[in-house]
Amino acid sequence: MADAQVLRVYLDETDLARAVDGSFNIMNKIRSAFEGAGYRVEFVKSTAVERAKSAACGGYALFHMEDPFHSRALTLRRAYFYPFWRIESSAKRWEWQIAKTKFDPEAVNRKAADRFVANTRKRLFGEISEVETDSTVYIPLQGRLLDRRSFQTQSPLDMIRSVLAHEQDREIVVGLHPNEAYTTEETDALRDLADQNRRLTLSSEPMVKLLQRCDYVVTENSSVALSGYFFEKPAVLFAQIDFHHIAANVSALGAEAAIASAPDLRPDFAGYLHWFLKKTTINGGAPEAEAQILAAVRCRGWKI
Repeated sequence: MADAQVLRVYLDETDLARAVDGSFNIMNKIRSAFEGAGYRVEFVKSTAVERAKSAACGGYALFHMEDPFHSRALTLRRAYFYPFWRIESSAKRWEWQIAKTKFDPEAVNRKAADRFVANTRKRLFGEISEVETDSTVYIPLQGRLLDRRSFQTQSPLDMIRSVLAHEQDREIVVGLHPNEAYTTEETDALRDLADQNRRLTLSSEPMVKLLQRCDYVVTENSSVALSGYFFEKPAVLFAQIDFHHIAANVSALGAEAAIASAPDLRPDFAGYLHWFLKKTTINGGAPEAEAQILAAVRCRGWKI
């Protein structure tokens, strides 16, 4: 087989082992889809050197969560929840096709959307007691609390200050990301802010508990806001992301107006989740997954 007829998939060591032994389901689907189209599929350990070499190799390269830096490369990334995936030509979620596509609430299949969300919420979060509100704002933090990056309207710490300034009626609950290693400077700045504001609490409670109780979520672009849609919790976003469509976006409205609008936001949460996850992704658990994979790469220019 000519080298042009090859797909190389670049994975870290753990995922590479799973792909090789067949326990990484989406890789099974990718292999089957491309082999069915006459391609040889190779799983390669993802290193900077190997990814750089891919530009000079024949065939196509699929990176897992890495920048597809040449014309024959794309990136594969989970669409937040299993078994949903996207294949894109950029590693930046806010540059993805879904981020540029308009959500049409009028096109929602009501029964299908409600059934999908009920089943998916139970699968993701288990049995949930009645969702209530307790006059709190939940701010799930990510990393680099003192820096304003190019896709953000404010640094995370300034985001908290904005909520304190523009939300006068509710308590503010800040959750630290469990997988982030915060610097002493960052944690000191957070504690100082909490000491100066009695309405501000730093919490280590589980995400689901905080989502159940809060009135709305404020974040840069944490996927916690997307999880909050399963609990019908409005979101204020201070940064660019792909699930922005039904949120109050600070980049468009400004911080004061976005925060003021949040408590009254009542979008079609179920319709949106059904569209965002079910209708626009590669469903790795569905019979049509292989066709969806090939359609995605063809849409992004691969001549398969």
